[in-house]
Amino acid sequence: MPRGAASSDSALPVITVSQSKKPDSKYWRKKVRLQTTEKPGTIIINTNTKYLYYVEGNNRATRYGVGVGREGFGWSGTVKIGRKAEWPDWRPPATMIARERRKGRHLPSYVKGGPNNPLGARALYLYKGGRDTIFRVHGTTQPWTIGQNMSSGCIRMMNKDVEHLYSRAGVGSKVIVIGPNGKGAEKLYSDRGMDFFGSLFGG
Repeated sequence: MPRGAASSDSALPVITVSQSKKPDSKYWRKKVRLQTTEKPGTIIINTNTKYLYYVEGNNRATRYGVGVGREGFGWSGTVKIGRKAEWPDWRPPATMIARERRKGRHLPSYVKGGPNNPLGARALYLYKGGRDTIFRVHGTTQPWTIGQNMSSGCIRMMNKDVEHLYSRAGVGSKVIVIGPNGKGAEKLYSDRGMDFFGSLFGG
């Protein structure tokens, strides 16, 4: 949920995204060898390394690059996908609106879903105990920000990647978020690098 400016509550200025502005290649989607005891379908997000893993079983996973916004900087825990949305609407939290206002920036209270919406093409809403945590995994209109800490937002992915993840991860899927210091990651999984055969023959 990146910062932005708008003159109305229903739309943001049109954003022209250059397809050449891609993140570093180490954050491109890859099949990797991943040692973990987590079940297939589990999502592991390491906010320190800026990687999200979709566990596939047999020590394999799909690894995606992510960007981490302020709301995700210090957060960690285990949650579930409570709901999903295609081209989601955006309603920035009141705390974000107030924070940006102090900086002289006006955020709308609502932005309709679409190609210029800060949440991008898809959103996965993270719930705990049946309640919305306000944390999301979502797309972005700024793909060059993947791999970075941003001033605003949750967990962002390139639109093509969040669409790919969206098609695989269902409501109820387990999501484990590792905090910014990476504490506990070594007990949860070991990333052994690119899965050559999976990359060659897999999706």
